[in-house]
Amino acid sequence: MFLTTSLHRAEAQRVTWNQHIAPLIHTNCTPCHREGDAAPFPLVTYEDVAKRAAFIKKVTQNRYMPPWKPDVHSPKFVNERKLTDEEIAMIAEWADNNMPKGKESEKKEEATLIEGTAYERKPDLVLKMNKAFHIKGDNMERFIVYKIPFELPDSAFVEGIEFTTNNHRVIHHVNYEIDAVPDLDIYNTDDYINLTEDSRFKYDQYIPFRKHMIYYGGWIPGTSYESYPENIGWVMPKRGVILLTLHYAPLGKDEENISGIQLFFTKKPVQRHVRAISLGSGGIGEKEIDPYFYIPAGAVKTFKVKVSTPEDQSLLFVWPHMHYVGKIFKAYGVTPEKDTIRLVSISNWDFKWQEVYWFPKLLKIPKGTIITIEGTYDNTADNPANPSSPPQLIYSNGDMKSTDEMLTLVMLYLPYQKGDETVSLKKERF
Repeated sequence: MFLTTSLHRAEAQRVTWNQHIAPLIHTNCTPCHREGDAAPFPLVTYEDVAKRAAFIKKVTQNRYMPPWKPDVHSPKFVNERKLTDEEIAMIAEWADNNMPKGKESEKKEEATLIEGTAYERKPDLVLKMNKAFHIKGDNMERFIVYKIPFELPDSAFVEGIEFTTNNHRVIHHVNYEIDAVPDLDIYNTDDYINLTEDSRFKYDQYIPFRKHMIYYGGWIPGTSYESYPENIGWVMPKRGVILLTLHYAPLGKDEENISGIQLFFTKKPVQRHVRAISLGSGGIGEKEIDPYFYIPAGAVKTFKVKVSTPEDQSLLFVWPHMHYVGKIFKAYGVTPEKDTIRLVSISNWDFKWQEVYWFPKLLKIPKGTIITIEGTYDNTADNPANPSSPPQLIYSNGDMKSTDEMLTLVMLYLPYQKGDETVSLKKERF
């Protein structure tokens, strides 16, 4: 008995912070759990993690953390945050045996964290709101569109972009677009439009800016910067506006927020320009959502959008989106040869955990492929995420309110070139 216990203890001591636990934490937890980011506490240093070891053991064993929603019907994604059974057991063993730190010689090389960014260097340009927005602590969600005008000495080749803010925790998600505006007055319009409390007609003053959209992207907790393989990217225009839409989460106390974007330039000319496309609610195929997009109280309903691909494309990522009563999200393509291309499948949708899902390599979508998006919604009293008790009629009218619904898939892509299937997205992105 004594011999068995001693051997077990000796085996447990081989699981150390430096050799085993730190790489798991820094890959799966630190991107959110770092100072100033979305998570409520940092998990960066040994001390950060050791004092919460029992808690980390619990939330990893019940698979609440790290949050990762795609199911077995999804393809492999390069930004996967998912622990194996062996890794979960290793964390538990380390926690149960007094969190040994291990020898410094066991320590694996770590990426240097640069303050204010997750990129490998400081940004070349930061563009932010000109003053803080005051968010009332009245437990009401808000959608605010900020206009950030800019005039630069010259256009620039972009190899990476990153959302930046002084307070991630007040933000549910962000969408932003960069529009080239060479001729119009970009200053004498409102600095922001409050879509929740102002008249929607006030947004009309921004519509003339949107004639030449250069880039479209976004941020949700857990996402980091966006960067591209060599020779791929886009061109930052010399003059224009950023339209930054922030969804502020309901808050119990007043807060202030300043947000914007930061850009990373390259001197090498960008030969291939990325493009973003939105399918479903608010995008291509919205009018084809079948059946008519409303969900009666007490009902479970499924809707579909089908869109034909007009050219050979190479996908970098997919970004699915629904609201509170969403339960199942599927997106896939069927080629003219009847081959199925899996894009993403989430069988247990959770509004709190939404992701941008990057493919390991550029994914070819042949011309004529039918992209299908399926969304199932549970508007019953049995759905604990239902915001209404008792359930109320839910519909989609182009609004962004979370109590309405959406069925959207954003895709970042390139026109296909021979050999794209071999272009890796891993090194440049993560």
